[in-house]
Amino acid sequence: MPSIQSPLGALPARFRRNRLLIVGCGDIGLRVAGLLAHKLTVRVLTSQRTRVPVLRVAHTTPLLGNLDQANTLRRLAGLAPRVLHLAPPAGHGTRDGRTFALLRALSLRAAPSVLVYASTSGVYGDCAGAWVDEGRVLTPTTARAHRRMDAEASVRFLGRAAGVRTSVLRVPGIYATNREGGTPLARLRNGTPVLDAAEDVYTNHIHADDLARACVLALWRGKPQRVYNINDDTALKMGDYFTAAAALYGLPVPPRISRAQAEREISPMQLSFMSESRRMVNTRMKLELGLRLHFPHVLDGLAAVP
Repeated sequence: MPSIQSPLGALPARFRRNRLLIVGCGDIGLRVAGLLAHKLTVRVLTSQRTRVPVLRVAHTTPLLGNLDQANTLRRLAGLAPRVLHLAPPAGHGTRDGRTFALLRALSLRAAPSVLVYASTSGVYGDCAGAWVDEGRVLTPTTARAHRRMDAEASVRFLGRAAGVRTSVLRVPGIYATNREGGTPLARLRNGTPVLDAAEDVYTNHIHADDLARACVLALWRGKPQRVYNINDDTALKMGDYFTAAAALYGLPVPPRISRAQAEREISPMQLSFMSESRRMVNTRMKLELGLRLHFPHVLDGLAAVP
């Protein structure tokens, strides 16, 4: 059982030599690899040959394969007893064929013993600012959230059918000062408006390092077929978040506009994030995974030196 401070703690040598497969090794995957690569064998699935040198520098073993080409995934069967699935769905439809293809490949021989899937808090849909725990009925409102809900269902079915200890992590907005696009600086410099206070929505956050640590803890501590909200303790509306960030960076406060104006002036993608309001409850994350947040409030993380 890993300790809270060190994800692998004082595990016996036979566990430290264990193998992990990371599927979708972008920023979060590399942070996870940084926590684990010196303690166990980390293999990484990538579809990009140009990523191979970066992954090798991170002390991982890159494997070329494409989740959109099922025949390239056969080698994954039986490759590692623990799998961390971070790859996003394709950008169309309401089903996640990539997750289906991955799970099918992993099951060609003995299925892994543990699988952790990073989903999105978007599966909850608009909750009108209510506090949301993992038992809430899912009401996704966007196609991308429907794809994530489909992936969750596939992961949990594998858990029930093959006896795999699956954990689903529902993740909100990820940020970090050393993550590409991981701060609101660009948006503040562009002067992108936010909603009037009366129409504003609650938003949720998690620092990239805390998310990576949550992934590691879920690989060892996650309960079977369990869902976890992975978010910090911030309870800010979106406009207040950008206003506080502007003060932190010494930039102008973003203008406030009505929702009707926003529908005319803001891109559909940005507007979609302004159309859902919820406050995520992270009690299960803290009690069952034992995660002690390094950055409990989003402003702590934005002020941190990477």
